[in-house]
Amino acid sequence: MLIDSFDRRVDYLRISVTERCNFRCQYCMPEKPFSWVPKENILRFEELFAFVKVCIDEGINKVRITGGEPLLREDIHHFIGMIYTYKNDIDLAMTTNGYLLKQSAQKLYDAGLKRINVSIDTLRPHVAQQIAQKDVLGNVLEGVNEALRVGLRVKINMVPMKGLNDNEILDVLEYCKVRGMSVRFIEYMENVHAQVDIEGMKSKELLTVIGSKYHYTDEGFDGHSPSHYYQLDDGYRFGIIEPYNDDFCSTCNRIRLTAEGLLIPCLYFDEAMSIKEAVQSGNIAQAALILKEVVRTKPEKNRWGDTEGEVSKRAFYETGG
Repeated sequence: MLIDSFDRRVDYLRISVTERCNFRCQYCMPEKPFSWVPKENILRFEELFAFVKVCIDEGINKVRITGGEPLLREDIHHFIGMIYTYKNDIDLAMTTNGYLLKQSAQKLYDAGLKRINVSIDTLRPHVAQQIAQKDVLGNVLEGVNEALRVGLRVKINMVPMKGLNDNEILDVLEYCKVRGMSVRFIEYMENVHAQVDIEGMKSKELLTVIGSKYHYTDEGFDGHSPSHYYQLDDGYRFGIIEPYNDDFCSTCNRIRLTAEGLLIPCLYFDEAMSIKEAVQSGNIAQAALILKEVVRTKPEKNRWGDTEGEVSKRAFYETGG
């Protein structure tokens, strides 16, 4: 079992299998050229899996595959299958932009994937094109339909931004509601890689919009999730993630691994240790020691509240958010 120095059990590993993405979203990486880290710089699936086995043996019971856009990594379903075969009761999930999901959903489900999070920031094609700098919405919506059809549980993420999609909060909520999908509204996370003129919406503003049509009750945090949940009178639940709030840090149970082998104890810290040399040399014992050290040094809470107006330097496309 992995226990950090604040007596939190760490049992959740997020793996960014690539920093590549086929979108150029305004709030993430709008100016980044369509280039990628050379294949020789990133860990092969066999190397990633060798480390995942160490993590599972130490008590990790939830693995989420992220990116960049994970479906750009060729044969990603084989990697999912490796993990599922090793421990078939593990909670296996993925976060994706959904563009390639229609042709991938069945293979992912058959490989052992259980759940999927899809980013849908708008239901209007021209707004989606403005945000992602590409005509994407049709593919994404078809991908969501296919994921539901094959039996994947689907959760939707939306980043509301003033002047872009702030008038679609109820539309996205209702799109999810009628399909039995949960939605999480994520406050825009200021970072140096995003467009400088983006203004996100805070939780109070989001709740005012939702409250204009629905009555809701506050359910607080649910387990280890960073989402603050609310329930409508008909039982439908939605979540809001407030990255500048550290309320969820006290129950944080996650660590992150990048495609290049950096093991990160907290999304909002730049500190990391590399497992790359250990796994590539077959020194699994050393990889296990690095895992335990990263867990031991996991910070008590994120840094975003330390300095007023602080903007993160973290490239979220490398760590999966």
